[in-house]
Amino acid sequence: MSFALTEIELPVRLLPENPMSDEEFMRFCAANEPMRFERDANGEIIVMSPTATGGGRAESRVYLELGIWALADGRGEAVGPTTGFKLPDSSVRAADAAWMSLRRWDALDAEELKRFAGACPEFVIEVRSESDRLSPLQEKMRGWIANGVELAWLVDPKRKVVEIYRPGEEPEIHEQPTSVQGDGPVAGFEMAMARIWG
Repeated sequence: MSFALTEIELPVRLLPENPMSDEEFMRFCAANEPMRFERDANGEIIVMSPTATGGGRAESRVYLELGIWALADGRGEAVGPTTGFKLPDSSVRAADAAWMSLRRWDALDAEELKRFAGACPEFVIEVRSESDRLSPLQEKMRGWIANGVELAWLVDPKRKVVEIYRPGEEPEIHEQPTSVQGDGPVAGFEMAMARIWG
């Protein structure tokens, strides 16, 4: 059996003997680029591969759409898939696109912006890649909501489905939508799905 990360089906979960501090985790992530990492609430490190070209295009378009809208709207900041957030349950997660209101963003001090900020975005979008199994991704969406996200979209180009998550509600399933409209914190945001499906 090979233990090279390049030869193991990803994602892989690693449980260090001693949990990594936030600073150790940041150094670990930097030392192992281009791999992508998250940390769950139990301290397990989740190792993910770089996204394949097609999935990368979908992720980029999702972030681009949200970013352009956020700049024009002016009520918050949009960030992409390399931005980690330390959530209330102590996990460190990154969404393919996330939006945080200026109220929350401006409350972060300069030092917090240099590390995984201890703040939760109000809105996130995750894009299912070819290698993502659906159930762990759906669990991640529920985790975002449990940690304070008000609205979360799971975009699945393979099935052409968008699952919408909100606190206290079952996911809302949209099959082959032509567009998806934001509400709550991102009221006014609309994403045309033809651009995402490719």
